[in-house]
Amino acid sequence: MSTSSNQNGRFGTLPVFLTAISTILGAILFLRFGFAVGNLGFLQTCGLVFLGHLVTIPTAMAIAEIATNQKVEGGGEYFIISRSFGLNIGSAIGIALFFSQAISVAFYMIAFGEAFEPVHGYLLENIDGFNLGLAAFKKLVSVCAMLLLSLIILTKGAAVGMQALYVVVAVLFVSLVLFFLGDSSYVDNFDGDILTNSIANGESFFQVFAICFPAFTGMTAGVGLSGDLKDPKRSIPMGTLAGTITGMIMYILICYKLAISADAANLAGNQFVMSDIALWGPIIPIGLACATVSSALGSILVAPRTLQAIANDKIFPSDAINQSMSKGKGAENEPFNASLVVIIFAFIIIAAGNVDFVAEIITMFFMVTYGSLCLISFLQHFNADPSYRPAFKSRWYLSLFGALMCVYLMFKINFAYALAAVIIMVLLYFTISFYRKDLGGGMSSIFQGALFQLNRTLRIYLQKRDRDNENTTWRPSIICVTSNTFDRFTAFDLVRWISSKHGFGTYIHQIEGYYSKSTYKESKDILNRLLELTEKDSNVYLDTIISPSYTSAIAQAIQLPGVAGKENNMILFEYSKSNPTNLVQILDNYKLVKAGNFDVAILGSSERGYSKRKSIHIWIKPKDFENANLMILLGYIIWGNQEWSSAVISIFSILPSDALEEEKEKLYNLIQEGRLPISVKNIQILELQDETNAKELINLKSKDAGLTILGFRQESIKNRGREIFNDYDDVGSILFVNSCSVKQIE
Repeated sequence: MSTSSNQNGRFGTLPVFLTAISTILGAILFLRFGFAVGNLGFLQTCGLVFLGHLVTIPTAMAIAEIATNQKVEGGGEYFIISRSFGLNIGSAIGIALFFSQAISVAFYMIAFGEAFEPVHGYLLENIDGFNLGLAAFKKLVSVCAMLLLSLIILTKGAAVGMQALYVVVAVLFVSLVLFFLGDSSYVDNFDGDILTNSIANGESFFQVFAICFPAFTGMTAGVGLSGDLKDPKRSIPMGTLAGTITGMIMYILICYKLAISADAANLAGNQFVMSDIALWGPIIPIGLACATVSSALGSILVAPRTLQAIANDKIFPSDAINQSMSKGKGAENEPFNASLVVIIFAFIIIAAGNVDFVAEIITMFFMVTYGSLCLISFLQHFNADPSYRPAFKSRWYLSLFGALMCVYLMFKINFAYALAAVIIMVLLYFTISFYRKDLGGGMSSIFQGALFQLNRTLRIYLQKRDRDNENTTWRPSIICVTSNTFDRFTAFDLVRWISSKHGFGTYIHQIEGYYSKSTYKESKDILNRLLELTEKDSNVYLDTIISPSYTSAIAQAIQLPGVAGKENNMILFEYSKSNPTNLVQILDNYKLVKAGNFDVAILGSSERGYSKRKSIHIWIKPKDFENANLMILLGYIIWGNQEWSSAVISIFSILPSDALEEEKEKLYNLIQEGRLPISVKNIQILELQDETNAKELINLKSKDAGLTILGFRQESIKNRGREIFNDYDDVGSILFVNSCSVKQIE
């Protein structure tokens, strides 16, 4: 896959590597890894390093994968996340990412002040009248260094930052070389136990991990330079992976050198123990100063660009803020205003924080970012999107593992901080979604492809499973075709209730005419209107069909695959009881539908709708043997919907006098076995005299029912036609049911 170049880019792969490795081999290395080895011992510290890289390596591979598939513009990690998750989620993560990057600047400047602890001792001994406390001296150094760094960035921009980066990385390299060349008397006493030696009652593994994890977070620092790279698709994966792997190897070697060069107590209590080991001791504070400066440079170059990218997307509620933060300076579009914000924020954190406290805060927000990047990579593996063709490919299980590890470690390190980070992310998301409703998309922008693939797999599985197992439990898969949607919603409501919990529903609005450009546009407009009208609490699949007649529409629709991967098994027709003009059409197509062994439901809609939904009446007549169980099941399914939760199901059985006792016993047995949600007192066995008597009884007993369910037979349609649907004027909405086979009530 060819890579695309950035005409405005100035940097190649080396700055990405140097930014990453200089941030990885930073303040924590010099100040806290002796502490880690002293508290945990060499082997457990190696475990700590490997555990940290169980997050960083999958994240580095995820970044490399995503960056080689799409053009990564300014904003680095923010750009990747926002273009994958959608702007409202991506911007929430991006704002948290910006804060973590801005806090990192302060963190490294605080650590820079730590490097001057030996200088403070020298000044106390050699300068009369110098009585500034160590803490105040360190903070003063940090503030002065921050002022100088700010001046460099605001006046010279990223270019001079990169030039300085080469210098400090060189000094960092020299300091590590002199450390490895150093020696101590402790080496003479080395034995195998030293590998596990640690102080008694030391800090726990995860307490140490929380302090040390920021040491591994620098591997994505170079991604923030994406807008300034000549070829981001090449430079980001190469520089990021090289920095990550190099950093891991260096940490293992440094841990080993520490373990064999000093006792556990000295390692745990002396944050400058590396000076005692190095060939020339002063190089370690110098190296620490350079490491912190280089890390701060990396962060102060990246954080403003993240803020600038967020403002470019107009995420902030004020247009003035968006314009100010997105505004660049000079030909290189340096984020001057955004840099000012980062600098001010960093000064505030320097004044208030300390190394260990700030380290835990940074860890939480970086974990959120890394988990998001790994999740994007994982989901993209299942999207099967033809446009996703990265030149570098990670593995889905590595990305999934990285995402899960981020969540696990966040809460393992500090539950309160992790919970606070999650709450902040959620609040940011809802706040942005509230005042930027036009952003839309949300999680669907990346989850949609994965859900599509999952749906495809499940549909195929269900189809094969259904073919292999003929005796599966019946559940409704109902389809309704009507052109009366905008006249009354009774048919849609019924499909919605039937498909709410126990079944699947497809509702199709017919557009009469021939397929053309104009009718196609009309169909899309109507579908969008339907989606808006029925969005709330609906599990119904909506569609439109363009067909010259109702018969052709029915013929097309009943051949469609079911929404669940199984064939549709029930069709719903609907007509108005007060104006039953389309009842003739329904009966004319009855034979067509029955050819496909469909259960048929014909809804006679009353002007009063479903009344107050307080009762469902089911009427079982002598010749309803095949229909009875389906009628009862439909009543139960509708009753299970929240809107019918206060309703009572009543069964009325109209039987000849010689069958009264036998049928009564059958119904009572069903109830006693707990298979029907009906009380015995809600069953009425009525004596049948003639058909006229049956309709009179139904009009009398069900005049206030929310829904009345009746059965009908195919022979009745042939012999009596529309007559069987007439003379129910006192009853509300009626559902006439014909079952193609006897359903089992299990």
